Amino acid sequence: MIDYLEKAAVWICRILAVIAGAALTLMILLACANMVSRAVWIPVKGTFELMGFLGAVTAGFSLGFSQLHRSHIAVGLLFRHFPAPVQVVLDALSGTVSCVFFIFCANETYKWGMFLYDLEEVSETLGIHFYPFVFAVAFGCVAMSFVIMLDILRILRGKEPLKPA
Repeated sequence: MIDYLEKAAVWICRILAVIAGAALTLMILLACANMVSRAVWIPVKGTFELMGFLGAVTAGFSLGFSQLHRSHIAVGLLFRHFPAPVQVVLDALSGTVSCVFFIFCANETYKWGMFLYDLEEVSETLGIHFYPFVFAVAFGCVAMSFVIMLDILRILRGKEPLKPA
């Protein structure tokens, strides 16, 4: 069962990373287009809003993939000086705190998205709804907590944290 969940986590995180990469590419293209357009004529309308929306997608959707590849800063320097059983407990404890934190973040972000949905809040220039991008960040936090939860299970079973093939 855990192997299936791990494969699902890798698959989900890869899809989210592709979407995050596409959003980042769009941000680069939009920034370049805006600079060129500003130099020769008028700036691209709504660039600031679109950069914010695409930045939210990029940041939210890259969380789980970054956790899979251990790209985040980890405070393991102190843990290495303890005996192996203590390291396991400390790794599991810090993973649990991180998992709970990202579940909390996902929940609060989802509630904020529902609030924006109920208000029908839109951006000022382009009139784009905010809530889908807020939900994207919430989903990214869920993916992150899912990967951390699988890492905790692997640590407690005496295995190395999940690494994609």
